[in-house]
Amino acid sequence: MEEFRYPREDLDEEGIELAPPTPTGAEVIEKLGLRKVYEDPEVIVVTAPNEEQLKEIILNLIRERPMTVKEIHAILAGIASEDKIRKSLMRLAERGLVTMDEDGRYHPVGLF
Repeated sequence: MEEFRYPREDLDEEGIELAPPTPTGAEVIEKLGLRKVYEDPEVIVVTAPNEEQLKEIILNLIRERPMTVKEIHAILAGIASEDKIRKSLMRLAERGLVTMDEDGRYHPVGLF
């Protein structure tokens, strides 16, 4: 019997692990639970989250993996400014829900 081997999609030709694929805008919006106001082939318009929703979104993101403010902003660029993200993280830290490591990455408390 002939054996077939299928290459792993998460490794390159040399067996080095590839970065996960960048999610599409629609995937990010669905994942974040934002409400779509309008959509066409070129653009998706969503309602911006309020402060509490933004904190919950940030917590959900850093539960997946620790992130810096810039990494969080790269995901939320069209939704929240870097300043709003920093303020939300400060409030979450004040409430004891997140902590920052020596590399500037935020972690949910209890998972660090």
